[in-house]
Amino acid sequence: MKYAISKCLCGINCKYNGSNNLDLKIKELEKNNDVILICPEVLGNLPIPRIPFEIKDGRAINKNGVDITDKVMTGCNKALKLILDNNIDLVILKENSPTCGVNYIYDGTFTHTKIKGCGFLTKMLKDNNIKVISDEEL
Repeated sequence: MKYAISKCLCGINCKYNGSNNLDLKIKELEKNNDVILICPEVLGNLPIPRIPFEIKDGRAINKNGVDITDKVMTGCNKALKLILDNNIDLVILKENSPTCGVNYIYDGTFTHTKIKGCGFLTKMLKDNNIKVISDEEL
């Protein structure tokens, strides 16, 4: 089985604040399987660290009110191409992320309020019938 996994889950410092979301169970999965690591935000040339963003009215808006949707979508399109080109069977993404959230995202108010929904990349994957789960479902 071939996997694509959010880079931050494997300990790569690519989160908005320059840190990661290392998950030892997922790191072990990476060691023992055919895996590609992806971060749509990095693929969209967003810096590390970067101003956090959330989804508001279908757009990627950072905490300073700047619309960065174009960069986010560029990164998501690059991630989708990598996933398709590598014949990935399962994608494992970081829950709550505005790009990678599978079941939950933040509500766009920057108050740490979660709502049901999915991130930009997850929506693309689902629209392309690619199986995706969150790190919390593994």
